[in-house]
Amino acid sequence: MGQLIKLQDYVSRYEQNIYLYPSRYVRLKKQQWEKLQAAWENKDEPSPFFERALVEENWTPEAEEKQILQKLKGLFKNERKAEEPMEVHAAESSGEKQNQDQADQLEFSVSYSSRPHSLELLKQQFLDQIFRFQMKWASSTLMEKSFVDKTFYYNEQLKYFLQRFPDTFLVLFHPIFLLKNAPVETETMVITPTELWCISFLEEEENAVFVGSQEHFWLKRGKNGEKKILNPMLALNRTEKIAKQIFKLHDIELPIKKAIISRNGYIDFPAAPIDIEFIESRKYDEWFQSMRGLRSPLKHIQMKAASHLLQYCLTSSIRRLEWEQQDE
Repeated sequence: MGQLIKLQDYVSRYEQNIYLYPSRYVRLKKQQWEKLQAAWENKDEPSPFFERALVEENWTPEAEEKQILQKLKGLFKNERKAEEPMEVHAAESSGEKQNQDQADQLEFSVSYSSRPHSLELLKQQFLDQIFRFQMKWASSTLMEKSFVDKTFYYNEQLKYFLQRFPDTFLVLFHPIFLLKNAPVETETMVITPTELWCISFLEEEENAVFVGSQEHFWLKRGKNGEKKILNPMLALNRTEKIAKQIFKLHDIELPIKKAIISRNGYIDFPAAPIDIEFIESRKYDEWFQSMRGLRSPLKHIQMKAASHLLQYCLTSSIRRLEWEQQDE
């Protein structure tokens, strides 16, 4: 699963320490999968995974958030001294780091309401629950939280990036950058160990044909006729420009690629620019498999690139209520 390091302008754990959380995520994910798989394979032995069954139909972001906050409140109830203010960067201390590890374990407990009939179904249930865990890391820290638009929990494109690619892919999903005191929303960025991808989707309807040009609008031809759509290259070029400026400023040598993807349609652009890859339905599988096949480990240059991109991202959050109550 790709790692969601930034979701629009929500506060993210990866902003605190990009060099720590990617490896921690991989470790926690591996631990939980091994436990879940062992419980699934051992049909006769009772397991906490069965006792802690999570009923998918009744799950809501609010209910799970309330449950996590109750656990965290109990965990930290006696940990804090009144005269010592807790700073966001206090996680660097050994005691706070241990508390963070415990909190992560509390949040990263997978289960299933009924035993899946196959290993593939088990994997999918696991991916769905890890997706929700990632949403927490991308919208809250121990001290702060952001108010997440519920639609993100069901966003197909977001799930696509997080469930179909390797763990070493770091995803900034439509991040908002703060440049010259002005917020600028960009296309999705995916930082792989070898390059940065700026990606835009064109998927309005099945088998639609998008006629590209250098003009402000493109033409979409589908079963319901023709209509104009905004040229996707405009936002994509803006995204690339921002990344290039940040990389140049901090001496980051990481190739930047741009792609417009139409998994269920076609792109007709005879005079297409050579610096953008147009990945339509006829080319999609080849591109997708090449991305999935990239098994390189996390690299320092990748972490450096992610760190500086996050540095320029806008973050909107509030202090968690339980910490305000403790202060009082």
